Amino acid sequence: MAKLVILGAGIAGHTAALHARRKLGREHEIIVIAPNSKWNWIPSNIWVGVGWMKPEQVTFELAPVYKKQHITFKQARAVSIHPQGDSSHAQPFVSIEYTLPGKAGQTEQVAYDYLINATGPKLNFAATEGLGPEKNSLSVCTYGHAEQTAGILKEHIERMKKGEHLKFVVGTGHGMCTCQGAAFEYIFNLEFELQKAGVRDKATITWLSNEVELGDFGIGGMLLKRGGYITHSRIFAESLFTERGLDWITQAHVTKVEKNRTHYELLNGETGTIEHDFAMLLPPFSGVGLKAFDKEGTDITSDLFAANGFMKVDADYTPKPYDQWKPSDWPKTYQNPLYKNIFAVGIAFAPPHGISKPMKNPNGTPINPTPPRTGMPSGVMGRIVAYSIVDLIKSRNKPLREASMANMGAACIASAGAGLFNGSGVSMTMYPIIPDFDKYPETGRDIKYTTGEIGLAGHWIKHALHYAFIYKAKALPLWMAVPE
Repeated sequence: MAKLVILGAGIAGHTAALHARRKLGREHEIIVIAPNSKWNWIPSNIWVGVGWMKPEQVTFELAPVYKKQHITFKQARAVSIHPQGDSSHAQPFVSIEYTLPGKAGQTEQVAYDYLINATGPKLNFAATEGLGPEKNSLSVCTYGHAEQTAGILKEHIERMKKGEHLKFVVGTGHGMCTCQGAAFEYIFNLEFELQKAGVRDKATITWLSNEVELGDFGIGGMLLKRGGYITHSRIFAESLFTERGLDWITQAHVTKVEKNRTHYELLNGETGTIEHDFAMLLPPFSGVGLKAFDKEGTDITSDLFAANGFMKVDADYTPKPYDQWKPSDWPKTYQNPLYKNIFAVGIAFAPPHGISKPMKNPNGTPINPTPPRTGMPSGVMGRIVAYSIVDLIKSRNKPLREASMANMGAACIASAGAGLFNGSGVSMTMYPIIPDFDKYPETGRDIKYTTGEIGLAGHWIKHALHYAFIYKAKALPLWMAVPE
């Protein structure tokens, strides 16, 4: 009997657990360890954040699903990995601390034969003074954050109906933020809700981002096919912002957030402030803070994890100038190079470098998006790594499966306003995610599969996918027919 332990129950970890269970007999044990009791379809949190959906529409309880699937679920926080065991345990194990009410604070050592790190990120609000829902800005990173944001938005709309003119700022709260896409969706949904409420003329809305230009999204921007023409994502994004009357500030690193004011420095070294009544600024990500120890108890965290807390895998981490970065630097199997029974997927793996060009201002402050690896890529990684581990458990003489982002396409539907008859969504596809200028010297990506359109159909597709992915995550009949 083999024991597979999965840390995290987000898109990557949950997908890996379901596929592994489907492929492995009951004699093999699958254990999922996650600090939260609920699964959250995070892409729909932006709709919770404007009040179009409720938290219960984007979440469900994990325990009943895992019980039905014969997967052991431990509601706990992973604390440390012991890949060599210790003096009391010959087998590798993970130390955990329970977060389950009634057991909170209790610890346990969970042995494993194979380990998947799918912990996702730590929301590093502390990286910027005053950033975060407990301080001076709002968030949609969790369904709880999003619900709070929706409540405050509702209060602001009531103020505007009474004649006040308010200032809104949406974007990133640090120069090294990752998830511009969520903020992009939120600013357009915010604008749409203000239109519906009849108070759009009472609002100034500004985008504040670490992107070098609109449409960068941490993927270095892209040339895309739209309506028979080749358009740069910058032009596409600028046209959307202009049509909606949105202002923008890019190349910005937020240095401090106060109750009604945000301070920032720009790539050219200039500093500035922006006044606001409402600020939704996303935090940078870091690893969750897992430690690692060898058999003697010596700290070997730096052997398993990069400085940012994400786990090292089969990538080329050799420092190189930007013009020497290659798609082949990116991991294929997500296997840790030192411990072959450990894998990391989704946001939990350490990327070898960014996708957008790294930049610093004259003060030495880095201001550039770090690489996104959420959503569809996370699900694909989870499935492929699960299949690799199934092969290893069944002693199949096969090489590890591969899911390199350098050979992977992605599809994204970005909501630009929620409404079944007047909403809209930006539908984008790209191939590959990591641009390859050797193979596609003019564009970096295959223009046949890199496209962008906006319209009501995009909203319908995103709304349908919301229900399809929740159906899949609940492991309901024929769930595997819904692609990652």
